[in-house]
Amino acid sequence: MAFQLPDLPYAFDALEPNIDARTMEIHHGKHHAGYTTNLNSATAGTELEGKSIEDILATISKHSMAVRNNGGGYYNHNLFWTVMSPNGGGAPTGAIAAAINRDFGSYDEFKSQFSAAAATRFGSGWAWLIKDGSGKLHITSTPNQDNPLMDVADTKGTPVLGLDVWEHAYYLNYQNRRPDYISAFFNVINWDEVNRRYAA
Repeated sequence: MAFQLPDLPYAFDALEPNIDARTMEIHHGKHHAGYTTNLNSATAGTELEGKSIEDILATISKHSMAVRNNGGGYYNHNLFWTVMSPNGGGAPTGAIAAAINRDFGSYDEFKSQFSAAAATRFGSGWAWLIKDGSGKLHITSTPNQDNPLMDVADTKGTPVLGLDVWEHAYYLNYQNRRPDYISAFFNVINWDEVNRRYAA
């Protein structure tokens, strides 16, 4: 079955004032929709048809740049919408809070390192909180639409939190003030979903 664009789990304006409705509408309805359409076009009639997006990403070095860019864009945005919530923000609780304290020393230190990874990613890309095979957490960033599930990633692992730092994710509201956008992201993080992904 072809890849489907998921519905947003909340209204376009639900994350205001942190992320504005117009940005959400364009980001989901144009950018994410475009990655979905182009991924389907790039995989149609190939051995990748019918494979899960995770299986495709695991061997991405063997596939075309169209599959890499659009497959990454499809997966990354599927995750991105779910790790934000109108009821989000605050400090994490539960297993993810314990793991953050264990691996970074404190939530504030995690926040500082994650913000730095997002702010210093040159050009377009993503910042990630990932879990490795032993359950340890790491912060990393990737260029363009790459992610840590890809066999080409410098640091590999399972993403539990991701932040899109492409300009289209924030420019209407924040212009070139990426640090302000990063700071606002912490007000909408859906820690219940991050916990679910960490436990999965």
